[in-house]
Amino acid sequence: MAMIQPVILAGGTGTRLWPLSREIYPKQLLCLTDQTSLLQTTIKRVCGIEGALSPIIVVGEAHRFITKSQVDELDELGTGDDYSILLEPIGRNTAPAISGAVEYVGRLNSDQDVVMLVLPADHLMSKNVAFNAAVAQAAEKALQGYIVTFGIEPQKPETGYGYIEKGEDGRVLSFKEKPERSVAEQYLAAGNYFWNSGMFAFTLSTFRTEMEKHGPDILSSMAEAVSAGTRDGRFYRFEVEHMERCPSESIDYALMEKTDRAVVVSADLGWSDIGSWQALYEVLDKDENGNVCQGDVLLENTQNSLIRAEDLMVAAVGLEDMLVVETSDAVLVAPLAQSQDVKKIVNKLKKEERDEFKFHQTVYRPWGNYSVLAIQPRYQIKRITVDPGQKLSLQMHHHRHEHWVVVKGAALVTNGDKELLLHEDQSTYIPAGNRHRLENPGVIPLELIEVQIGSYLGEDDIVRFEDIYGRNE
Repeated sequence: MAMIQPVILAGGTGTRLWPLSREIYPKQLLCLTDQTSLLQTTIKRVCGIEGALSPIIVVGEAHRFITKSQVDELDELGTGDDYSILLEPIGRNTAPAISGAVEYVGRLNSDQDVVMLVLPADHLMSKNVAFNAAVAQAAEKALQGYIVTFGIEPQKPETGYGYIEKGEDGRVLSFKEKPERSVAEQYLAAGNYFWNSGMFAFTLSTFRTEMEKHGPDILSSMAEAVSAGTRDGRFYRFEVEHMERCPSESIDYALMEKTDRAVVVSADLGWSDIGSWQALYEVLDKDENGNVCQGDVLLENTQNSLIRAEDLMVAAVGLEDMLVVETSDAVLVAPLAQSQDVKKIVNKLKKEERDEFKFHQTVYRPWGNYSVLAIQPRYQIKRITVDPGQKLSLQMHHHRHEHWVVVKGAALVTNGDKELLLHEDQSTYIPAGNRHRLENPGVIPLELIEVQIGSYLGEDDIVRFEDIYGRNE
């Protein structure tokens, strides 16, 4: 039986699911179909593979703590299991991410025949039995020296996916970019074209041999980034200078389109990459009028629409084939058929450097989260939640004063040279320039209201003196 090492790539941003998905809280961390995030669903899926080792998850630096929190919530992975989270200090596409994972596994396991199973973190698959059978078939081919890609049996002439052309003995003849509809119809009729899922299987030795031929700069750069990397508990951080020198290429371009060792395992997995709101609509259960409603939604004379309410009640009248998504700081309205164009809005937000591109109103931190309730020139109001046993960094601000009022729980506060224990309806004032720290010594979440007053209220006005999470930014 093959020893299988799952590697989950969780570094994407999923901008086409804006306003729900943001740069700092991307698609794989969202609960889109049930109470489990796409990342958690992927972890559960790989934990059901016979012979699988504990997963390795590759994420960007900004998502490290919320990723760890979501992993630790799962019963499938107890805190004693030896899973690892590999941190990319900068994004360099999938070829460097996979190469880094290969080098990391190679240093832990001298068995060059361990099969690496590489999966995106943000895809859905409804047919787990078929998935496990496809993985077993792929592992067998990987042990024969092939690099296996998974092809999804197409259900329609889809223009939003790339395609794989399959030849005799499963060999990959070509990779096709996202086609026009007429071309997609030709692929469907031909019967030997499959959707490109972005999933792979291979042994360490085969991958290294092929990358040495076709992507030696990537392989060597990531070998150095891993060799010079640092361990921090569950986290292993690739060294930034070597990653900066690494070419930024997709695994398809760097390797799969060039190697003669590529084969495809095709299967019907009930697969979707949830690449747009329309793709999500297609996989969700609908009411008798073809509507998908999530949250507090009221409808009148509305058909075949997706309406999602996060914070407010949303009422819709006379809509057909429409998309409405409400969050605390943004509302998206569009025809479902044009949901791919949401990325154009995201590009405008990014160009204008608006916070709605990066952040939700609620921002997650390793100690808990905060929500911005109001912001105006010279003042800002936040609701802060600190998890039991957690504490913020010992810090100071140059430009703002802060008032803290405890709403629930207990707060252990360092304020200058004083230490205070505050309970519900008690408060403290922290002048600019004072070193201060907030800690939850209790067993229930601490909630407080923070009022900031000052000439500058940006999150970069923080000088950290001590931090249990290793942050220095």
